[in-house]
Formats: sequence, C-alpha cells, structure tokens
Amino acid sequence: MSIAFSNASSARAQSNNAEGTARDARLYDMSMYTQWVLAEEEGNEKLRKFVEERFTPEMSVAFEQWEAEGREQRGPLSMDSYVPPGTEEASELSAEAAEHYQRALDYNQKGDDYSLLTVIFALVLFLTAISQRMIYSVARLGLLAVATVVAVGTIVVLVTFPVLI
Repeated sequence: MSIAFSNASSARAQSNNAEGTARDARLYDMSMYTQWVLAEEEGNEKLRKFVEERFTPEMSVAFEQWEAEGREQRGPLSMDSYVPPGTEEASELSAEAAEHYQRALDYNQKGDDYSLLTVIFALVLFLTAISQRMIYSVARLGLLAVATVVAVGTIVVLVTFPVLI
C-alpha cells in the first residue's frame, strides 16, 4: 500500500513538472503570438517575419494550419494541432498517478478487511476463554455456540477474500 501511495505521489509530482513545462511553452508562444499580432496590426512585415521565425515547432504547425483555414479560429493557440511540449506527458503521468492511487486505496481496504477479521477471531478466542470460566453449563454452551457461529461466519468471509500469488 505504501509503495503504491509513493508511486502515485511520484507520478503526480512528475505530472506537475510536465504541466509546468507545457504552461511555460504556452506562455512563450502566447507572448510571441502577441508580438506577431502587434506587428501585423502595424503593418511591419519585417518584424512579423522575424517573430514567425521564432515560433516553436508546435506553434509553427498550428500557425500554418490556422492560416490555411483562413484564420477562422481565435488564433493558432486555440487550434487542436497546437500541443505544447509536456502536455501529453502530463496527461499520461496524471493517469498513471490516479491508477497507483486507486491501487493503494484497494490495498488499504484489503488491509482493513483483514484487520477486522483478526479482531473478530480475537473475539472468538475471548468468548471461548470466558466460557471456560462459567459455572453454569447453559451459559458455557451458549457462549461456545456464539463463538462457534462467529468463527464459522468469519472463516466463510475469510475464504471469500481474494488471494494474490
């Protein structure tokens, strides 16, 4: 369980790092696009070309598609083809973290289930020991009957638990 929680935490940290990389790339591309828009508005062809040459590869692909489609979208950053570096990695790592976390929760529940069975078996032992102290045989048999029913029920539950090999 603790290993699964540790793996989930590690994957989550890596995912956050990849998301940071994607966010930084997005900010860079956004600032370059802003400069391109300003140069376009001013009619400064030289500056516009200069900025276009400095687009990231991801931005260049989206920009070319945006222009080919007649600039109908709000901008190249809103195109589906624009995927900054780190985006896909962050998504994969986030899914991996969620998987590890769920596995850790499952292990935790199994541990809780087995702990509860241990407590119930201790109750059976307690009832059996108390029955040995009883003076009246009816009380002794009653406690042994209760202990037996609880023991059989607990063994049935224990047998139904999955066994991992």
